[in-house]
Order: sequence, then structure tokens, then C-alpha cells
Amino acid sequence: MLCLGDSLRHDDPAMQPFLAAIGQAQSLSALVIAAWTLAQSISVQIVESVLAERAQYPTIWPNCPQCGKRLHSKGLVKREVATLVGMIRWRRRVGRCPDGCAIGQIAPFDATLGVTPHQRASLELQALGCAFAVFVPFATAAHFVSWCSGVSVSSWAVWQWVQVAGTEAMKRLESQLEALETGVEPEVEPMAPELADVPLALSGDGVMVPLRPHGGRPEGKIQWREVKVGVLARLRSYRNRRDKVVTRLAQRRLVAVLGEIDEFKVRFWYEALRQGIRRAKTVVWLSDGGRGYWGLYDEFLRGYGQGILDFYHAAQNLWKGAAAWLDGRTKQARQWFGCARHWLRHGHLDSVLGDLSEALEVETLPGETRKTLEKVYAYLVHHQDHLDYATYKDQGLPLGSGMVESACKWLIQQRFKGVGMRWSAGGFNHLLHLRLAWVNGTFGALFEPIETGNGALDTRPQIASPN
Repeated sequence: MLCLGDSLRHDDPAMQPFLAAIGQAQSLSALVIAAWTLAQSISVQIVESVLAERAQYPTIWPNCPQCGKRLHSKGLVKREVATLVGMIRWRRRVGRCPDGCAIGQIAPFDATLGVTPHQRASLELQALGCAFAVFVPFATAAHFVSWCSGVSVSSWAVWQWVQVAGTEAMKRLESQLEALETGVEPEVEPMAPELADVPLALSGDGVMVPLRPHGGRPEGKIQWREVKVGVLARLRSYRNRRDKVVTRLAQRRLVAVLGEIDEFKVRFWYEALRQGIRRAKTVVWLSDGGRGYWGLYDEFLRGYGQGILDFYHAAQNLWKGAAAWLDGRTKQARQWFGCARHWLRHGHLDSVLGDLSEALEVETLPGETRKTLEKVYAYLVHHQDHLDYATYKDQGLPLGSGMVESACKWLIQQRFKGVGMRWSAGGFNHLLHLRLAWVNGTFGALFEPIETGNGALDTRPQIASPN
């Protein structure tokens, strides 16, 4: 440290305050913060030094896109971009058309760096802001970004970064779905060898979100719309310290759509193909009684695995029948429900249907009670192929759809249903796709620079200033 400190003092006296702060720090926390501040300052100097050197390289000027004449240099012009280590400033050559065509200033060096003409924040800083916004409100995310980088960042800038990244995520998904429509199936996502033979569990459910009735304008009554959520995961079992077999979700992937069930079906099927549904030895679909979700099973999944009706949802319908038939306040209703629930759980569906059938044969049965019992009876008959809970339990399969209910809480409720939150449909979708990219492991790919044909780096359009 003494040698490094002497070198820094000799080379740059401006570093003395940072070195003094390190020397005066008493606690470990104060020492780390002082060192971090020094490291940021050194990083800025290193980057600016490299940029200054590279800016002196000969510039290959392109032709004017309008008249075709070679651009002429107009000298060095300042440029600054907010980055993870602070504000970076450099000077680079800019060119204009010799005939004065309205093309603005062209800076080939910026294109080589992957910096667009109006970009004010670097790609890694935007990625950090979007990552924070995935979990916390935009104002809090902006504060975190400023805290980490030392650059003042506004919540509006973070919001705009999310819109750009969310749009990119949506475009990529649309491209993948278009390829699927033409018969091009996606590649199966790589997985750990130990997951290849474990069951693949699929589930779907819906959750309501508050939306603004007039887009970005705050006035008007809240409109509640359903977000359809799907989860796909491998059911990995192991023994815990108490020698009890425990099942955990591995390689969990989520699908969510603010839209119609048909959109959800296509996106869910695409993800099912990526998770190797055609290769999986055991596939199970778990859901409650929602028609749209069971329509997904009938249309896409029936030929690959077993459907299981959520046991607790089935029991809830049994209680509706008991309450209508025997009055839910009576001991007789609770006793019958307990017996019926036990029969259903242990594979005696016929006993439950027999009791309901006998009840429906009573001529003095009130009209509303009869209507409720008929619905419960039809519900159980419709799902009779999905109610063999004793067999499912013996096979180590789950009986409830808790995996998707948990996904709804994490993916939607924890971020989108805070106190006073209301969303425009566009703003909701952009952030939703970023949250999906995060949990599905594709978040980083949204911020990777793309190599162009001439060796330069091309990035997505930047539309916001950090301030």
C-alpha cells in the first residue's frame, strides 16, 4: 500500500484526498468505502486515458448517406457518458458532409465504442438500473444506481431504460413465436444431467392487476385485468437432515401474459418445448378448474403427460356442495365434508359421486341447492381423469398448484400491486418482460453489445439522460 500510495501521490496529487481518507479510516466499513471511492477515481482516469489514446488513431471516414461524398473532419468535439464508475469524458473527431447535407455530425469512434449519438448512459449502467427496477420502484432503483456509480440518476431515466429493454425483450419473444408458427421449434434449454430424468411439472393460473383506464394519465377508476401466469419446473426430490423426502423446484421458468388465453397458450407451449417436454419421461399438469387453462392442457399437453386437478380446489367445491345441501353451519355438513374429502384424497371418487347422486334424487330439494349440487357433480365428473390423488402421491407428484400460486405472488403481486400502484398496459408489459427475463436467465442477453459487420459495436437506441 505504501508503494502504491507514493506512486499515486507522485503521479497525480489529486489523489491525495482519497489516500488521506483511506489512511484516516478506522473501521473496516469506512476503509472499504474510501478504497471504493479511490478505485472509481482511478477507473475513470484509466478509461479516459485509453479513450484519449484511441481517439488519436487515424479515422476512416464513411461516405455521406445522402450524396455519397466522403465526410470531412470538423475537429475534436467533447463527449461524456455516465458509466458504472462515474462520468467518463473524452474528445473525438466528428465529420460532416462537405456539401452540407442534413445528416448531422458523424463520429466513427463513437460507433466503434458502441455509443449511439444521443446516448447519455452506458449500457452496463442501464443494465444495473433495470435490474434494480425489476425488484423495487423506479425512484428507489434510481437511488441505488446513483449510490453505486456516483452519478446522479433520475427515476424518469430508469423508467425509460426499462421501456427500451422491455421493448427489446418483447421483440425477441415475438421473433421466436413467429419462427414457431413456421414450424421451427426452439432448441431445448441445457440442463444439469441429474435433471434429465426427473418429472417436468407445468402449471397455470391467473392474478389480477390494477391498470389505468387512460394509459399514462392518472385519472379515472382502476381497471382490473387478469395476468395469466405459467410455471415450468423440474421436480427434484432429495432427503433432508431428518431423512424426510422433500421435493424442490429446479430450473424454474415462468410465462406471463396480460392478454387473452390464446396468447398464453402459444407462449406456454413455446417454453414447454424449450424445457424438453418431448423428451421428459414424466410430465404433469397441475391447475384449478379454470376452463382456459384446462383448454391449454387439452390442446397442447394431453399427449405428453397427466393432468392433476388441484386437490384443494376440488375440496373447496366439495364444501360448496356440503354447505348448500346440509347447511354449512351444521355438524352434519362438516362431517360429510370431512368424509368426502377423505374419500377423494384416497381414490374413492365413486363414493363421493354416489352421495351427491342420492342427494339429487330427493324431490323436495330446493332449487338453488339442486343447482349447486349439479354443478359440483358435473365438475367432478368432468375432471374424473384428474382426481386419482392416491396414485399421484405414490408417484411422488404434488397434489396442489402451489408452485404457480407462489409464482403469481413473486412475479406479479410483490412488484405490481404495491400501495397506490396503477399501471399503463405498456408500462406494465415492459417491466413484466424484464422480470420474466430475470427469472428465466435471459436478462443479461438484453444488454449485450452486438458486433456489426465492420467490427464496430451496435447497441439498442438510447432515449434518456441519466439526470
